[in-house]
Amino acid sequence: MPKIEIYTKAFCPYCTRAKMLLDSKHAEYEEIDISMGGPRRTEMLERANGRTTVPQVFIAGQHIGGSDDLAALDARGGLDPLLAA
Repeated sequence: MPKIEIYTKAFCPYCTRAKMLLDSKHAEYEEIDISMGGPRRTEMLERANGRTTVPQVFIAGQHIGGSDDLAALDARGGLDPLLAA
């Protein structure tokens, strides 16, 4: 399974939604909490082309986007192949 990274903040319902989708796929992921800002937030901004909202999801280094982007990818059948790679 490819490396999955998800940048999150505490009490974020969109983060919860994205994690629930990944959990439903039995995908293991690294959760990076940026609630307090700092260098990991800066890292996210650079990797996500300046997008400031959370979550920001990366699969095998590829920027997927936020919760809605992840759900749309799954709806069109594109998530499972990425997770199987």
